[in-house]
Amino acid sequence: MEKATTIFGIRAIIEAIKAGETVDKVFMQKGLYGELFKELEHLLRSEGINSSYVPVEKLNRLTRGNHQGAVAQISPIEFHNIDDLVMQVIESGKTPLFLLLDQLSDVRNFGAIVRTAECTGVNGIIIQKKGGAPINGDTIKTSAGAIFKMPICKVDHIKDAVFHMQASGIKVIAATEKAKDFVYEVSFKEPCAIIMGSEGRGINPSVLKVVDNQAKLPILGEIESLNVSVACGAFLYEAVRQRS
Repeated sequence: MEKATTIFGIRAIIEAIKAGETVDKVFMQKGLYGELFKELEHLLRSEGINSSYVPVEKLNRLTRGNHQGAVAQISPIEFHNIDDLVMQVIESGKTPLFLLLDQLSDVRNFGAIVRTAECTGVNGIIIQKKGGAPINGDTIKTSAGAIFKMPICKVDHIKDAVFHMQASGIKVIAATEKAKDFVYEVSFKEPCAIIMGSEGRGINPSVLKVVDNQAKLPILGEIESLNVSVACGAFLYEAVRQRS
């Protein structure tokens, strides 16, 4: 059963974090001050929790309750440890297939990707702690419940996940229109992880510098790029085709 994904009130959010709740993101009112607000800010920084300052109108849309200038989104899932997950997959004898998402911002794209990943046998998804889409009701709905079946890990930076994959013998392939090779010319048969970039920026240039391969999809029309969830599906099913 999905638990509540929103809590509000500065003190309530502070206590939720201290109690070990999996807080995905905290929205705070611009221009708000006070000792309790400062305590919340300090706690968010020390715990590495994603947060943003927004107009009060945004908070009013998130909840009808007395939010006191802060609303938190609580993840309905527990996140996995990347070390444990990678080791578990390797020891299972499966050929690892991981998905790294570099700060996707749209929850529906995220949900659609999780659904496709579950259908294509992805062993786990790794996301960055800050800057990405939260896991909320829209994510759950778009994923058709796959969010509860797919192991998801959080890292401080996607490059941390890249280095961890490479150290574990897993090739990292970036999906980018900057690539010289088409997706069909890159091998997905060995252990690999695919990186998908954000909707607007794509993959961070600093991440592209450390990957093992880059690949692109052929674009035959006048529109220069595909929706990220569609592109991700094409990459994942190419991996399925090659491994069949």
